[in-house]
Amino acid sequence: MNIRPARVGDAPAIYELIKTFADRKLMIRRSMGEIYESIREFVVAVDDANRVVGCVALHVFWEDLAELKCLAVAEELHGRGVGRKLLDACWAAARELEIASVFTLTYSVGFFERCGYRQIDKAELPHKIWNECVRCPLFPSCTEVALIRTHGAATEATTAHAALELVPLGA
Repeated sequence: MNIRPARVGDAPAIYELIKTFADRKLMIRRSMGEIYESIREFVVAVDDANRVVGCVALHVFWEDLAELKCLAVAEELHGRGVGRKLLDACWAAARELEIASVFTLTYSVGFFERCGYRQIDKAELPHKIWNECVRCPLFPSCTEVALIRTHGAATEATTAHAALELVPLGA
C-alpha cells in the first residue's frame, strides 16, 4: 500500500470512491470539476496493482485550522488500516504547514476518536465551514459530529509513524 499525493489522473477513481458513500448519504457528493479544482488537497492510497483504493483531502481554512474532507476507502479494505494511513498523511502535512488544528465532520466518530480526534460542539467551528453543508441532502437535519485534533494531543508514536512512513504532500 502506497500513500501519496493525488495526481490529476486519479480524479476519476477519487470521484467513484466518494460517489459510493455519497449515494448512501454518508458524505457530500463532489463533481469531477470540484475534484480537479482541489486535486492538490487530496492524498490517495494506491494498492500493489496501482489502483486508487482510498482518498482524503486536507482543506486549509485559516493559519491555524484545516478540515479533513472526503475520506473514503474501498469497502473491501475497511478495517485494514488504510483510512488511518490516509489520516496520518494529512496530519503530517498539517504539521508541515504549521497548522495547529484539524477538524472533521463525520458519522464515523469512533474511528476518528481512535485516531486522536476529540468531539467538539459544531458551534465552536467558524461559520464559513458551513458553505458546503447547504449542498448536503441531509441539511439542515444533519447529525454529523464535529471532531478536532490539535498538536500536542497526538501521541509520539503516531507522530513518529507519520514522519517515517508517509510521503509529504509537497513531494
